[in-house]
Amino acid sequence: MTENKQLTPYDHIGGEAAIRSLVERFYYFMGTLPEAAGIRAMHAADLSSAHDKLFKFLSGWLGGPDLFIQEYGHPRLRQRHFPFAIDEAARDQWMLCMNKALDEVSMVAIFRENLTQALQQLATHMINQDE
Repeated sequence: MTENKQLTPYDHIGGEAAIRSLVERFYYFMGTLPEAAGIRAMHAADLSSAHDKLFKFLSGWLGGPDLFIQEYGHPRLRQRHFPFAIDEAARDQWMLCMNKALDEVSMVAIFRENLTQALQQLATHMINQDE
């Protein structure tokens, strides 16, 4: 008898290597797209900590190892982002970078659509400023 393991989004995206690549490309776009200058300015000059935290968060959020929780505890994303003035424009810049990064990861179209929608909802939840 074989075990039927339910595949997680972490599995669908390609596991650790794919998430590392996604995060690398996300920050590449954040640092190079003029349209993302506002969101880039919210980050420290050295992105290594943000890079590491996003990788660890996405790992657990997508159903892989809960690396962020193991190191930092519950993500409490909204609370952790309160020090930053996040409006719709910042959300849209973040999503621009994430969408471009997602375009470079090979995955089934319906999964990409669902993942993009979930990330959009998550990014919208971070908004803490009116326009």
